[in-house]
Amino acid sequence: MSFFRRNWAFCKLAIVTNLEYRLNYLIDAIASPLITAGVEVAFWTAIFTTAQFSSSQETIGGFGLKNYLSYAIWASFIARISVNWMYEFRMIEEVESGSLNTLLVRPMNFFEYYLSQFLGYKIVTILLSLTVPLVVTILLELPMIWSHLLPAILLAIYYLIFLYILSFIVVTFSFHLTRVQGISVAKNLALWIFSGELLPLDIFPEPYKSWFLFLPFSNGVFVPVAYLTGRVDETALWLGLKSISLGIIVLGLLAVPLWKLGLRQYVGTGA
Repeated sequence: MSFFRRNWAFCKLAIVTNLEYRLNYLIDAIASPLITAGVEVAFWTAIFTTAQFSSSQETIGGFGLKNYLSYAIWASFIARISVNWMYEFRMIEEVESGSLNTLLVRPMNFFEYYLSQFLGYKIVTILLSLTVPLVVTILLELPMIWSHLLPAILLAIYYLIFLYILSFIVVTFSFHLTRVQGISVAKNLALWIFSGELLPLDIFPEPYKSWFLFLPFSNGVFVPVAYLTGRVDETALWLGLKSISLGIIVLGLLAVPLWKLGLRQYVGTGA
């Protein structure tokens, strides 16, 4: 019970901390993905307009404009949920500044402290930000399978655990390197492509499409959004669950020795 009370307190800490600056939170949860969605909608509308004008083509990859608009809107908000740059930078700063000392001496561990905060913040963000694509989908009558909504959200939440462990591994590099923010930025840019935020992964040619779908990164955006909008079926959903589970196991086995190795070299004097 002490474990659950402790981590519930961490969740509430994240919620209170982020809601304290309401304008910043609204920009992060709604305004930023809304702008991204607007750009994506304009992008796909222009592509389909050009395609229809030049060759009277009404579908791309077997899907029409409305499906791509639905994908673009949902992907922008799901992608905003499945990122961890904010907490990743905080964790890196803890190590580089030496303030990690104050966490090491407390009756908890660094991993659960930030994991609980991360999940608490993201769950609240899901409840708020996903109302926007829901409303837009209804108003514009865009394709969406309502029975797929809950499984898609649960898959996105499960992906957050994988993403956090990946961020935790990046943080362990800060024990050995003076600055690792560049690694974090490069990792986030790679996820922007591999997750399907930039483009739907099923429009890539083989064998690249199969490679992308096999990797757990596709479950950050593409798989939940494609399942929700009818681009993929339950097979892709179950494959996503398996790939995330395998990714969590592999990254977990890497994270533990990397963290212990880092602590052996940590002197707590700051970078």
